[in-house]
Amino acid sequence: MNPLYDQMPTSVFERMSGLATKHGAINLGQGFPDFGWPQEILDAAARAVVEGSNQYAPSRGLPALRDAIARHYRRHYGLELVAEHVCVTSGATEALGAAILATIEPGDEVILLTPAYDSYAPMVRRAGGIVRKVALQPPQWRIDEKALAAAVGPRTRAILFNNPHNPTGRLFDEAELGIVAAIACKHDLVVIADEVWEHVVLDGRTFVPLCAVPGMAERSIKIGSAGKIFSLTGWKVGWMVAAPALAGPLARAHQFLTFSTAPNLQSAVAFGLDEGDSWIAPMRRRFGDARDRMAEGLRDAGFAVLDSAATYFLCVDLKASGIALEDKAFADAAVERAGVAVVPLSAFAERDPPRHLVRLCFGKKDQTIVSGIAAMAQARELLSLG
Repeated sequence: MNPLYDQMPTSVFERMSGLATKHGAINLGQGFPDFGWPQEILDAAARAVVEGSNQYAPSRGLPALRDAIARHYRRHYGLELVAEHVCVTSGATEALGAAILATIEPGDEVILLTPAYDSYAPMVRRAGGIVRKVALQPPQWRIDEKALAAAVGPRTRAILFNNPHNPTGRLFDEAELGIVAAIACKHDLVVIADEVWEHVVLDGRTFVPLCAVPGMAERSIKIGSAGKIFSLTGWKVGWMVAAPALAGPLARAHQFLTFSTAPNLQSAVAFGLDEGDSWIAPMRRRFGDARDRMAEGLRDAGFAVLDSAATYFLCVDLKASGIALEDKAFADAAVERAGVAVVPLSAFAERDPPRHLVRLCFGKKDQTIVSGIAAMAQARELLSLG
């Protein structure tokens, strides 16, 4: 078997969710919400499966969805897009895989900002690429221009850039976007921009897609996700958006991964993107309220909570909370002894990761958050230095 997969450990998300099930624990580890989806989009999917086609959709996606994606980004960000720029995929992870396979040749180097989503490095290696990592430092998680520039070498082909950032909840600012853009333009790099959390941005903040930064429209591959926009992660409807010169190879890589995506879900997502702008602001407010409820409860319980500007996630600093255990040991003990599953942040970085932070998902109903806070308080009492 391919040693990349034969020797790969079980995903931390699968492992912690399995332990949550085994111990009957509250699952604040895996990043899925238990609220937030609009009923109208579910109704649209149900109508489409009964009244519409259930055969293969066009590989690049239903024309109605590709047009809707282009219109959505024109309205929200002023991007000059048409359907030719868009390829629909079976989730954003498939989009990332297709983008990496279409961009990278054996021996090419790809820069990752760590901590990073755990599919990035394996997919780069599967394409024959070499991973070059630039570590973001807690608690600010800012992009360091000198560190990013130093990672570029003669074989560097791409930067894989996640904004808003999972697992830290960071929304990179205009200056940081400018750093990424300037380095990409200077060295003729492609940037695969994983922007799936673009609408889960809190506190009235504004998201700017990287392709809107001067010089980036022709060298960016924008990754989007209906699952994140509509809190329907199980639908696995994503997309790639790129200039036509890039979009063709991207679509050809995609056609040999999944070929096409469920047509009824595509139809419902097209409906949602065209008709659902009014859903976004209430969704953001509810996620913001959930974040505030969790953060306040954890702080009252004695935890040091890092700021979170976007995504469903916030991080807890164990060391600053008076807990001497490393993140993995704390996560294992918390699920087994206190009945709450969290994710150790070291799982998002392979080399010299921070080992004093854990990630929690706040995209949960009030009762789940209240129960999760109580379980975390119990874990702190059991595991703290005192």
